[in-house]
Amino acid sequence: MNRLEFIVATAIILFVAFCLGWFAGWLVDRFTRVTRAEIGELDRMAQALHDAEETRDETQMRAEQREAELSNQLAQTEAELRAAMDGLRDARREAEELRAYVERQNAGA
Repeated sequence: MNRLEFIVATAIILFVAFCLGWFAGWLVDRFTRVTRAEIGELDRMAQALHDAEETRDETQMRAEQREAELSNQLAQTEAELRAAMDGLRDARREAEELRAYVERQNAGA
């Protein structure tokens, strides 16, 4: 094989390699191409996800507000219960004092 044949053979091999590479790139592009319908579907999914996140955030905020309201109501109820228990304790003590006073009056009479 002389020098000219070697150059021609190398050129043919390189051209075939280039064609195979171009064809492989075209195939990859053809199979991985995103269609407009797929882009539309992705946009709809993104919008649905955004709406779901907003709904979740609103629900979480309402739950936190409700929890704060219930905690406040519980604290108020506990305070009222303590006041009622203190009042009941005072009333019992007063009733005991009155009973003791009446018994002393009855015993002394």
